[in-house]
Amino acid sequence: MDYIKRIRELREDNDYTQREVAVLLNVGQRTYADYEYGKTRIPLESMIKLAKFYKVDMNYICGVSDVRVPFPNNKGK
Repeated sequence: MDYIKRIRELREDNDYTQREVAVLLNVGQRTYADYEYGKTRIPLESMIKLAKFYKVDMNYICGVSDVRVPFPNNKGK
């Protein structure tokens, strides 16, 4: 599973609309929809925001792993 499917799955599993996630990323709903449809590549900064928002590791959100490990918390380092 690649990140295109994974970001949609995470959004739907958490009952968010595309519009709500777009607001989080400071993009329009159409732009976010293009991320989910693979028409536009999602910027790395946005992928990191999504990983933090959904509390999942970048390997999971990118589709490298199927294990939902929490996003690392490096506070204090």
